[in-house]
Amino acid sequence: MTKIPILNYYQVIRALRRDGWVVVRQKGSHIRMQKEKADGMMKITVPAHSPLKRSTLSHILKQADITIDKFLNLV
Repeated sequence: MTKIPILNYYQVIRALRRDGWVVVRQKGSHIRMQKEKADGMMKITVPAHSPLKRSTLSHILKQADITIDKFLNLV
């Protein structure tokens, strides 16, 4: 299994945008993103922290339904 990297929030946002996610709004240090899927709208929140903790990034990827390997190809 590939190890989750330590990245800044803007690198994560850029990679998620490449996967089709759209920034909807930002309130304080939390950036809200959403993506339209066949079964409905998916929403995630990315904290604007530099760097993001590995556990936080892991939870974001799990909510976004993206594997680590696919995410690393997007970065």
